[in-house]
Amino acid sequence: MDVLVKTALLSVSDKTGIVEFGRRLAGMGVKIISTGGTAKSLKEAGVDVVSVESVTGFGEMMDGRVKTLHPKIHAALLALRDKSEHVAAMREHNIEPIDLVCVNLYPFENTTAKAGCTLEEAIENIDIGGPSMIRSAAKNYKYVTVVTEPGQYEKVIAEMQQKGGSVGEQIRADFARVAFGLTASYDAAIAKYLNKGASVDFPETITIAARKAENLRYGENPHQGAAFYKLAEGGEPSVSSAGMLEGIKQISFNNLLDANAAFELVKEFSEAAAVIVKHNNPCGCAVDEDIKIAYQKAYEGDVVSAFGGVIALNRRVDSELAQTIMESYSRFGKVRGAGGFFAEVIVAPEFEKNAIEIIRTLKGWGSRVSLLETGPVERTKIDVSEPDIRFIVGGLLLQKRDLVGWEPENLTYPTKAKPAEKQLEDLKIAWLAAKHTKSNAIVLVKNKKVIGVGAGQMNRIESGIIAVQKAGEEAKGSVMASDGFFPFADNVDNAARAGVRAIVQPGGSQKDDEVIAVADKCGIAIVFTGKRHFKH
Repeated sequence: MDVLVKTALLSVSDKTGIVEFGRRLAGMGVKIISTGGTAKSLKEAGVDVVSVESVTGFGEMMDGRVKTLHPKIHAALLALRDKSEHVAAMREHNIEPIDLVCVNLYPFENTTAKAGCTLEEAIENIDIGGPSMIRSAAKNYKYVTVVTEPGQYEKVIAEMQQKGGSVGEQIRADFARVAFGLTASYDAAIAKYLNKGASVDFPETITIAARKAENLRYGENPHQGAAFYKLAEGGEPSVSSAGMLEGIKQISFNNLLDANAAFELVKEFSEAAAVIVKHNNPCGCAVDEDIKIAYQKAYEGDVVSAFGGVIALNRRVDSELAQTIMESYSRFGKVRGAGGFFAEVIVAPEFEKNAIEIIRTLKGWGSRVSLLETGPVERTKIDVSEPDIRFIVGGLLLQKRDLVGWEPENLTYPTKAKPAEKQLEDLKIAWLAAKHTKSNAIVLVKNKKVIGVGAGQMNRIESGIIAVQKAGEEAKGSVMASDGFFPFADNVDNAARAGVRAIVQPGGSQKDDEVIAVADKCGIAIVFTGKRHFKH
């Protein structure tokens, strides 16, 4: 059923496009009711406007807290026009139906994101009248069109032009569905802010407010549909808040997972660092004073796995670095018969224009790689209040994010041998890489470069064997990290045979004494961190 729009109420905080929308509605003979700043903007543009006060017979009060909360507004929105009792009530009280409501809400999240925002300011930016009108209109979408964002304006006008001033039921139903999502998201943002202010990490109920950014090609597999949703930005540099530069192909579900894994690891380092991730695990990670050398070392850590992976850097990509990346992949691709460059994504704080040109002009995959620009990596902007959320069928699990890094002040040294300064630098890299590797995780590092990774095995000894095998001869003189303690001394024996000289692990096993004794016998230095980094 189509509904002719005779009367519309327009009251918006974001006034983008509202004047043109109001002008075009008025041009189709629609009576415009409006409030405050919206009415002022429309009047200044020459659009005839009826004030809400003249409809309700009741002026704004309490600094504008009460203006649309009135029966003559909500009855006009909620009345069922095919129900005689409702029609009679409207006639008795001289209430004119409202056929379209255009409302967007006070900018609560923008307000609370500002530095120095007080609780009083936040409270004043909790919209009451707006959500109330949206919900009334959305509930009665059988007769009322509810418009909640500027992107919907053109669709409404096109519909009305096509249907002689009416709006069809499908659009009304779609817009109502969007409207209820908006009010739910708005309330979720308020609850999140208040929970944070009250230092409540795990509230009685939780609603996740996220907005769809884009549909994805598919999920983890082609038969799975998928989409990417963004949480409200908290200022932390991340893959979610990154901008895509000249993306040629649509980024995929797996691309985003791997890009996040790579960037979260590279964020751990204040030094110039490069990370390459494949299937959510780091296959390359290195640190150096020169970002180009850090990248080259990361790539050389496992050139086979790096092919088709995701690259993350914590420094700007200039033309020299871009050339280094493209040449390394191109050279390996030709050796493997793969036809040149093949990396899915490059994530970095910034890309110079010339660097983009170098990447885009290389034949093959260089023109198709997704470039994500995050802005400067600043540890001070990490949102410690954002939870780590995991979904299981029928429920979800919340935990605090694992933001523990390398803590020199908490390290203990239980073995006779103590790590040298250079070994401590490598142990730090190994420990942080293990933190971002699926459990059970064993990581080998030498000369500030990851040389072997054993990830996701059902027992720790298997992870150790895989890491040593990947490192090969380079394992001699390397250091090892384990994300969990050693329940037995077998990993130390394996490390000693490979030539590992120092190990970092949480400690805390019932057999720590046995592990330490074997390490002392082999001349291996062990460092206990006191914390583990399981990643399931």
